[in-house]
Amino acid sequence: MGSLMLGYLLDTHVLLWWLTNDRRLSTTAIEVIENRSNVVCVSAASACEIATKTRLGKLNGVPEAAEKFGELSTEHGFTHLPITFRHGVFAGGLEAAHRDPVDRMLAAQSTIEALPLISRDHAFAVFDIEVVW
Repeated sequence: MGSLMLGYLLDTHVLLWWLTNDRRLSTTAIEVIENRSNVVCVSAASACEIATKTRLGKLNGVPEAAEKFGELSTEHGFTHLPITFRHGVFAGGLEAAHRDPVDRMLAAQSTIEALPLISRDHAFAVFDIEVVW
């Protein structure tokens, strides 16, 4: 019998804070990410958000995050989570009054893939998902 592997999904800001060793990361978030028995996923939605913020000049600290998203994610041991049509349909159909499309996608992926979301963002409270902080 093997060890039980737990999976988690990183919110975009958590990924960026991890890459920059930002002190705003919670102790729990650090422990979950550092635990090699956990599968820690990063969403294609985060790649889109990082690229958009880079283009708009709203992302400081990790200028290469957009162009090296895949490399950086893999280098830190994260698993890439693509967006599927199921994720898209679910995100679009969420009844929660939340307008951010990336947050909606992360909530959908968290639900469908049964991955608790690691996030400090209280806006996820409107979704019926498990948030770890």
